[in-house]
Amino acid sequence: MDSHAPNRHALAPLVYHETVADYLRRHEPDVWRWTGERQTHAEQLESLRASLLRETYRIDADAHGNVHAALALAMERLGIVDVPATLYQSPGTQMNASLVFVPGEIHILLQGPVLERLAPEELLAILGHELAHYVLWSLDGGRFLTADRILNDAVAAPGGADSHRETFRRYALHTELFADRGGALAADAVAPAVSTLVKVQTGISTVDAAAYLRQAAEIESNESGASAALSHPETFIRARALALWWDGEASLDSWIDTRLHGPLSLERLDLPGQARLQALTRGFLAHYLDGASLASDAVLAQVRMLFPDWRDDEPVAGPDAFDAAGVDDSVRSYLNALMMDLALADPDQRDVALLRAGQVARSLGSLDALQLNLRRDAGLGKRELERYKRQLAEEKDA
Repeated sequence: MDSHAPNRHALAPLVYHETVADYLRRHEPDVWRWTGERQTHAEQLESLRASLLRETYRIDADAHGNVHAALALAMERLGIVDVPATLYQSPGTQMNASLVFVPGEIHILLQGPVLERLAPEELLAILGHELAHYVLWSLDGGRFLTADRILNDAVAAPGGADSHRETFRRYALHTELFADRGGALAADAVAPAVSTLVKVQTGISTVDAAAYLRQAAEIESNESGASAALSHPETFIRARALALWWDGEASLDSWIDTRLHGPLSLERLDLPGQARLQALTRGFLAHYLDGASLASDAVLAQVRMLFPDWRDDEPVAGPDAFDAAGVDDSVRSYLNALMMDLALADPDQRDVALLRAGQVARSLGSLDALQLNLRRDAGLGKRELERYKRQLAEEKDA
């Protein structure tokens, strides 16, 4: 289980971190610049330190030498040098740990019986997890912290968009996977990081990490859906993701995409998903129009209401781009509706356009759903619908 041992240089941001940060920097340059330049003033920092001292017990190095020795080792293994670090015990009975981020300073709060319940290597893991948060927020001039702050502000603002909330949720899930990797690096093994996850989640005093990884694999074999968690992925997903990363699994990025994102869905679009759907929509419309030379003036006018910069040589995205693993039924219904809008835009080619819509819907696996559009939007009655289906069948057999 611990045959592969990544070094601290392997502690890199996940693909989603890079994607979101790049998206925000390109699409919101003014907000990005302002947020990146925002600094915590000395008075605020002093108030924060005073609050920590008032509300916690500071774990002093002289009185708790073994704990600080573990902290020093974890910092060394994560490549953190010349950064002052302070540990605190906060109120509460449930085991937990958290980082209060201050540039150039490390403040870690422990909660509950962490020091009593965790074995030495598990203490390294939980400290490494929190230190990894510090590493991520400090990387690349604070780039990933800037993205996190922008999303947090967007979610907190009145009238925040669902896409911002979904992006913030997924960003947080990926951040926890990153931090879990830091825990394994600090412990120099994946098993203590896994057992720490389970102990913190359940409160149990003894954990067999190998047994839990088998349990996690069993859960995964029976559950194919993506995580619905708000900030921390389900423990079995975290354990599996960590073990796959530690073992150098080549398909890890694809696995994470499946377990944290799932198929593209209108009901849970994040910001990168919106951009992806927009590109797919353009390609899909090009595919629909190309198949039967349907690009009349009336239809193109309708298309340009969606995409004012529409070109005659738009790249085509055929049905393969919308396979079952890539999109869900909500997207296929959306594509059906788009085809209906274009099919009804030009009365002179209505019948040909509706037939083309059926051909494409059949390739998408959404022909049954299209029949509802045909009845509701095109006004086809029972006999007309039967004739339409016969035409499609004849076209297929021809």
